Amino acid sequence: MRMSRRITSILVPAIAMSAIAGGISLPVRSALAFDGTAEVAGADKTPLKIFKNPEAALRAGLEGFKSGDVHSAIEAMKYAAAGGESLAAWKLGKMYADGDGLPRDDLKAYEYYSQIVENYDEDTADPHILPVVSSAFVAVGVYDLNGIPNSRVKPDPQRAIDMFRYAATNFGDPNAQYNLAHLYLDGTVVTKDVRQATRWFYLAAEKGHVESQALLGQLLFTGHDGVKRQRGLGLMWLTLARDATLQLGPAQLKKNQWIVDLYDKAAAAATDSDKQIAAVYAGDYKKKRN
Repeated sequence: MRMSRRITSILVPAIAMSAIAGGISLPVRSALAFDGTAEVAGADKTPLKIFKNPEAALRAGLEGFKSGDVHSAIEAMKYAAAGGESLAAWKLGKMYADGDGLPRDDLKAYEYYSQIVENYDEDTADPHILPVVSSAFVAVGVYDLNGIPNSRVKPDPQRAIDMFRYAATNFGDPNAQYNLAHLYLDGTVVTKDVRQATRWFYLAAEKGHVESQALLGQLLFTGHDGVKRQRGLGLMWLTLARDATLQLGPAQLKKNQWIVDLYDKAAAAATDSDKQIAAVYAGDYKKKRN
């Protein structure tokens, strides 16, 4: 059964929210969107019909990117995407979303990502493309949540939630889990539920999702709306998030400075006992990961 028969609406917000105890502005992990009635992506140009089939076009496109022949690669990818190749649609969607190799165009990105979601059949899908499918669900959710200015894509928070929830539950996607947690923590789109937020942050944090580690750590360190205070465990998650952030390049470090700030505030308030407990938890976590 195709996803389009099971999910009728979805949208994901990229709203900023304040850190629980510090009033620090936090970013929402972005992704993209689906509409179910989107025109076939890639229709902006008639693809050159020089390939045996869409799979051959996909191979040619990948080879073209590898060799630096971007123009030919893009044309091959458009042919492949029009023929139902999800990897090609994802690549084009990302290029349009990022303005990388193609002019930035969120509507075209949305249509390509939507094509992947619409065509996904959980009964017959190739397991190798599931990461691409999962990423498309999250992307569609973000677009649906916020809408695309001056286009037919209007904000649809409920659809965004459905998209995030599907990717979070069925694919275990950490970006979907983070966005879903963020919505429960913020409480503007769904009823605020900090316990639910904590649960989803934890699932993403366990996969190494740095933003989730930081927010989970903050929730546990301070205790919040029914979440039991566990200062040592909270400091452990904040430490892991801080350490990962400090390894980023200058631009990413600047973007994620809020994580370092959250850690610094908690570390300043932590007791020696908190720090010792955090060190024990961190050692156990790293052993489990290795």
